[in-house]
Amino acid sequence: MTSRFALLVGLAISVLAAPAQAADPLTRPITYDNVHIRVLDPAQAAEWYVKALGARMSQPPAAGTAQVTFGDQVITITKGETIVGSLGTKIDHFGLSYRDLDAAVKTAETAGAKVTSAPQMSPGIFRYAYIEDPWGVRIEMVEDAQRLGFHHVHLRVQDPAATLDWFEKHIGGERTKLYGKLDGMRYDGVWLFAMPSGAAAAPAPSAIMLIAFRYADMDTAFTALKSNGVKPSAEPRDLPALRYGFVEEPNGIRVEIVKRNTKP
Repeated sequence: MTSRFALLVGLAISVLAAPAQAADPLTRPITYDNVHIRVLDPAQAAEWYVKALGARMSQPPAAGTAQVTFGDQVITITKGETIVGSLGTKIDHFGLSYRDLDAAVKTAETAGAKVTSAPQMSPGIFRYAYIEDPWGVRIEMVEDAQRLGFHHVHLRVQDPAATLDWFEKHIGGERTKLYGKLDGMRYDGVWLFAMPSGAAAAPAPSAIMLIAFRYADMDTAFTALKSNGVKPSAEPRDLPALRYGFVEEPNGIRVEIVKRNTKP
């Protein structure tokens, strides 16, 4: 092998082994912020989330909406005209973690949740169950002592690895595996996962409308994302409690960029 050939081989190996491009420091969030869900009656849904799932009532960001929190993470509840479930859509479900999964599932079921998968063990990870709220929002309830409260969001896309690569490149976070098994991105303890949608693309988000990240300076982050080639879908605007804008990732999922003026 000539020295020139050896050099070319070495360069090719180094490129293949190179880690994913690091996100722009300006676009790295403080934490994961929220999901928006769409229901027939936001006020009724907020009361249900408090009673059935242990959420805390919070001041809504705008008239006609409602809001609850799980720790530092937010569920903003908006009004829809019909019930369209989240199962199988691009934002398939979000996850909540409890110390006692069986008791939590029983409480939710008594309050009117539909249990679609009874508590069971995911080997080497934790116990989990699936429910649907009365408006078709799919929720995974898990028993993960390392992360109680708002636990994760799970996307359904054609290329999960490429989707996680996009978030790692543009939003940052920690690329790691849940208990060494499930690949994901972690943002201040909250996980973002992606599952395959199969041969066809999953339907657009409906019951769960978007995902969101919180920033100290969302305008700078928003501008940096656009400069890095990320597609904007709504320029920054203000509400009394927050400033926000939207970008879009390659699967068409809306990503909200948020700065909160008050604690949710």
